[in-house]
Amino acid sequence: MGLLFRVMCLGVLMAVSAGTQPPGVSFQDADVVLQASRSERAALIRKASRSPYSHVGVVEVAKDGVFVIEAVQPVSRTPIDAWIKRGEGGKMLVLRPRGLDEAARRRVVTAAKKELGKPYDAKYRWDDASLYCSELVVKAFARGADLSVGTQEQVKSLALTPPELAWAAQQGVLADQYLVTPGSLATDEAFEVMAAP
Repeated sequence: MGLLFRVMCLGVLMAVSAGTQPPGVSFQDADVVLQASRSERAALIRKASRSPYSHVGVVEVAKDGVFVIEAVQPVSRTPIDAWIKRGEGGKMLVLRPRGLDEAARRRVVTAAKKELGKPYDAKYRWDDASLYCSELVVKAFARGADLSVGTQEQVKSLALTPPELAWAAQQGVLADQYLVTPGSLATDEAFEVMAAP
């Protein structure tokens, strides 16, 4: 009985430590994961960027499990299971950077983790005092692997109506400022699609 109990416990521990993974995908450091989040601004972000995705993060594969480094309030290291559950329907897009070796992928994760604890930037400014989700990903790849990902777009070029632009301005998001959307990362040629919803 004791041996059977220990084998069952080992099986449970292995299942928990493996985390949730899409069928056929084994996560690697610096994979990029996108989802349709349920945050207050998620629907507007998807509409503005003409994309089904409103949130993005960088994967870290560690001894204690699989995590997503993400810019929420504050920048956090979230277990992949918890991250997936926060998305609509538990669906996600998994992207892998093309041509990066293991050392470069590790440097991307290290660059992302240097931002842990910083506040979320609800005004989407391009500075280091606070960060929004796609800004964190773009800067992690630039600083960790010297790889440019995502596309900077002016807010006024996004799919927003005049009333939506006016509301954004009231929130401190200016029509002339530039930002990078999760949608621009989802379609970036620097990445290979590993799993799609």
